[in-house]
Amino acid sequence: MDKDQFLTAVLQNPANEIIAEELLRLALPDAWLVSGCLVQTAWNVLTGRAVDHGINDYDVFYFDPDTSWEAEDKVIRTLAKRFADRGIQVEARNQARVHLWYPEKHRLPYPELRCSTQGIDRFLTKNTQIGIRRTQESYEVYAPNGYDEVAALIVRPNPGANFSAANYEAKAARWKTLWPEITVLPADAVP
Repeated sequence: MDKDQFLTAVLQNPANEIIAEELLRLALPDAWLVSGCLVQTAWNVLTGRAVDHGINDYDVFYFDPDTSWEAEDKVIRTLAKRFADRGIQVEARNQARVHLWYPEKHRLPYPELRCSTQGIDRFLTKNTQIGIRRTQESYEVYAPNGYDEVAALIVRPNPGANFSAANYEAKAARWKTLWPEITVLPADAVP
């Protein structure tokens, strides 16, 4: 699978395209549609399921130097309002402020980030380290690990900082129930 094949697959889910278009219109700084909603759509296309099968929500990362909760909450409420009538649940997070709440919530350290793609790099699984965003001309894709494991339905841990074997195993177990075709590598698998 290459970039164009990946985009063709993920854009078969209308919600992904709708969100990407809306993020472009809103001009949120460094905004990306990320992670599971993309990979899971690709899995659904590859396995012949409904394109939104198993997708709980659609994650949006953006990077705004205003790290106040009030500013992030405004974005969260704006996106919720924009997608409510379409039944699309979006979870937006300002990557500039994750370091402020993550250590307390998850009991793991989290560095201050400089851009949204650094947040993508910290995902629990390597196969979900993917983001897309709409530009005026086309789509930009951030996929530091490429697309081979997405196409091969492989789930691999990302043992970098803030990795939790328990969280990985819980997430992988949920996915395995929804997509029995996937191959889940053990939490201690070497990348």
